[in-house]
Amino acid sequence: MSAAVEHLDERLQDGSELLEDIMPSAITLAMMLRQRTMAAWMRTEFDGYGDPAALPPYRRDVPGHIVARSPQYGWIPAPVDDKQKQDFGHRDMLEGIKSLEKTCLSCKKGTGNRIVFDKEEMATLQSRINLSAELAITISRDSYCKLLRVIRCALYLWCQELMEVGIGGDHNSYSQDERKKAAHLDDPDRFWRKALESNGDLPVPDVREAGFFERVFGRAG
Repeated sequence: MSAAVEHLDERLQDGSELLEDIMPSAITLAMMLRQRTMAAWMRTEFDGYGDPAALPPYRRDVPGHIVARSPQYGWIPAPVDDKQKQDFGHRDMLEGIKSLEKTCLSCKKGTGNRIVFDKEEMATLQSRINLSAELAITISRDSYCKLLRVIRCALYLWCQELMEVGIGGDHNSYSQDERKKAAHLDDPDRFWRKALESNGDLPVPDVREAGFFERVFGRAG
């Protein structure tokens, strides 16, 4: 597992590389540089969030479409008004990178992932719209891609700034001076905020679309 900054930077810009596969190298690099805050953030993104209150803004209130299961027609748009959409038409995303990316890969462009409401929330919404049908929310593939792109862009920006302060080349370890030079970059909030502002302008790919056989049979190996 190479932790060199330049190699990590290249991988982040390579559309064939999944973030799931890149993150362990990024975590290793952060630990080698003694950047514990960056490493902790990366690990939480990788494994997922246990506490909804700890979610960063890019994982909160991801918008979706409320749908109802019809015996005749399958899943169809639910008869909800604007207030109900505002109250129920979004979801906090606690899942780790692997799960989010897998969802992205399994969806075709223009489609999404349907998540059934939990019993309590479903009962509340059913009573409000006077409907007994099963209810779910569909989060678009684009929304998953957007979330993952923020994380990938944050890592890219971190790599860029590490290289700007002279952290580069192949290393099994970093000197105290090198770690000191990069110490101010141990700040994930700074990088994901910057990623939210400018991720459309960065040379970072979206999650690729899986081919038919990959969707059916999963990833090779």
